[in-house]
Amino acid sequence: MSVILESIGFVGGGQMAEAMIRGILASGLVSPDKIMVAEPMSSRCELLRGQYGIACTTDPELLCASCRVLVLAIKPQLAAAVLKPYQPHLLEQHLVISIMAGVPLATLAALLGASRRLIRVMPNTPALVLAGATAFSVNGQTLPQDREVASALFSAVGSCVEVPESQLDAVTGLSGSGPGYVFTFIEAMIDGGVLAGLPRPAAEQLVLQTVYGSAKLALESGEHPAVLKGRVTSPGGTTIAGIQALEEGALRGVVMAAVQAATERSRELGG
Repeated sequence: MSVILESIGFVGGGQMAEAMIRGILASGLVSPDKIMVAEPMSSRCELLRGQYGIACTTDPELLCASCRVLVLAIKPQLAAAVLKPYQPHLLEQHLVISIMAGVPLATLAALLGASRRLIRVMPNTPALVLAGATAFSVNGQTLPQDREVASALFSAVGSCVEVPESQLDAVTGLSGSGPGYVFTFIEAMIDGGVLAGLPRPAAEQLVLQTVYGSAKLALESGEHPAVLKGRVTSPGGTTIAGIQALEEGALRGVVMAAVQAATERSRELGG
């Protein structure tokens, strides 16, 4: 982990960069004086400096000179314009990690140089509360320890897995877009509670805790969801009646179709 412990620079200081900084500091990967952010908005720089004690700059050369790991946390449509000034200052020692959605490793190599050590990452929005699900892919120039760097960084904001780049569209369709599906399900459950006669605030509290607790139980027990479902599904009981309604509404098929549709859309946007 010596590369992580040296220095981390962020190109862009938005919400996802801030979430990563918060997670990195909370996990003790580096101290605040080893983090620098390149951010053009002075108000944003002041907030990050004041809240986390990190350094800010607008100078690409200074960021490259100060940091061994660079995280690209900018909007994809700004990539070409923002990254051009960095290209002359990148050296063999730099590891570049991109969290820009839909920007392939080949495009990054064209922007930054074919010999660069590059990692492409697909995080999701729960990283903002340090509960993200992240997947990453590496190019052929990366070193074995670079994978450890990426794993440590994104484990600081949740959990992460490595996949071939060809699978990142599926990751986008599943965990990248997944919070949208979950929030839709949560909203539907709340409305169901209201329909059944509960006040909306009570329904919201009960549903949110139920979804959180169920996910926590599945994560911490390590048991298959079907096993856990079976434990709350007694013969002729209330749960099996509800599950029958879900099956009649083709919930499983609809969810699978949603993941597939989002995956195909990701391929279209990236193509």
